[in-house]
Amino acid sequence: MLNLTRRQQIAIGFVLVLMMLLTRSHHWASIHSLPDASWAIFFLLGVYVRALWVVPALIAASVVIDYVAITWGGVSDFCVSPAYWLLIPAYLALFAGGRFYARGHSLSLLGLFRLAGVALAVVAVAQLLTTGGFYFYSGRFADPTLAGLVLRLEKYFPPMLGTFALYVGLAATVHVALAAVFRRDGDPRTLMGTRRER
Repeated sequence: MLNLTRRQQIAIGFVLVLMMLLTRSHHWASIHSLPDASWAIFFLLGVYVRALWVVPALIAASVVIDYVAITWGGVSDFCVSPAYWLLIPAYLALFAGGRFYARGHSLSLLGLFRLAGVALAVVAVAQLLTTGGFYFYSGRFADPTLAGLVLRLEKYFPPMLGTFALYVGLAATVHVALAAVFRRDGDPRTLMGTRRER
């Protein structure tokens, strides 16, 4: 388990909320906006922040951001349907994946492979929940079929996985750099790459 101080967890939580504010309101990447980091944010929340209350708080924040983006920002409301609420189990799966990864975190090649495996699994679950939920339960498609779902997964899964990998990769790079600084300085309070004794 990562051994982070409360102050470090608060700082990381603040950065994650800021990332959501900066990236979520656009919903689609363009030359003027960053891709939505929400999935990576919930995963990283599971990795770094121990307090469970932040999960429903961030889910509520995402709903408020969507509402503001649609109401005042001119973002299309096409994705808002009864299936919208399947984002909650998708976000919980991402958070749980982050928690699972954090339990066995290590700064090693094996740790990197573990991160990649856990990330791939939870993104696949989240994509199935969101794309499948929207396709079957949004009411936007007349006759949804499994073949139609497969086509939608082929279309949406690679870009979502790429965006997720981009943000988690950036976070991992920052993590490794900070862990090296803490090791070099010999900070006794926390070494981000160490595991807490159980």
